[in-house]
Amino acid sequence: MKFIACETEYAAANIVLFGAPYDKTASNRKGARLAPAAMRLESQQIETYSPYVDRDLEDLRICDVGDLDLVEAEPFDVVDIISKWVNIMLSDEKLPIMLGGEHLVTLGAVQAAFEKFPDLCVIHLDAHTDLRDEYPDGEKLSHATVIKRCHDFLGNGRIFQFGIRSGTREEFEWAKSHTHLQRFDFAGFDKVVTKLGGKPIYFTLDIDVLDPSELCGTGTPEAGGVSFTALRELIEKLGKLNIVAADIVELAPQLDASGASTSLACKVLRELLLSVGG
Repeated sequence: MKFIACETEYAAANIVLFGAPYDKTASNRKGARLAPAAMRLESQQIETYSPYVDRDLEDLRICDVGDLDLVEAEPFDVVDIISKWVNIMLSDEKLPIMLGGEHLVTLGAVQAAFEKFPDLCVIHLDAHTDLRDEYPDGEKLSHATVIKRCHDFLGNGRIFQFGIRSGTREEFEWAKSHTHLQRFDFAGFDKVVTKLGGKPIYFTLDIDVLDPSELCGTGTPEAGGVSFTALRELIEKLGKLNIVAADIVELAPQLDASGASTSLACKVLRELLLSVGG
């Protein structure tokens, strides 16, 4: 099954959707590996048309190529596999959109985007800093270290974090001189849009940036998050940026038996596709 309106053949598509079903390093509740399949199924119950932006997915050329084989892989191999596949998509002049999976999957995609676009910047929406150097002790590759690993090759001033409301004191202190971190909300995002101009951008959305009252189906929910409306409005502004790749991660559909979290995530993906789809 494909996500709604994502049935264009690969050669003719300009956007390629793919799943990265992996949650081996999840530190709280697992289940994010189930998200790509759940979102494809739930997408059949939403409309392709967005009344928010008066656009329709049917007007875009999107190919859903299915899932990568990652479930039993080790973290290093997961990063390598994703990086290789995203590199192929970028070489084919496609815009890759990845469905996680836990947040570690982002690292492979950012690595590939950085290889093609050396001046790459990252916009990161999340409840968590994801700036630990090791988590747990001795483990460099996990969902809690992913943005720190991106910084290893991106360097200072090229990661823009929003909605962050959980992390260690050390992570928040480290961010002050290494990333642009906005606590709790999306304040200042318009200035970032102006600042980044036409630079290539990787956009990574950890769905737990949303408040648990709006989306509870995630492995590490954090009170005090943003609303769907605030998130949708930010996503609409991505159309002003040069988004070269993106992802949505950390939906754990089995943790919300109502299905409402998965349905919301599908609508977020619809809005993202419409925003970056040109």
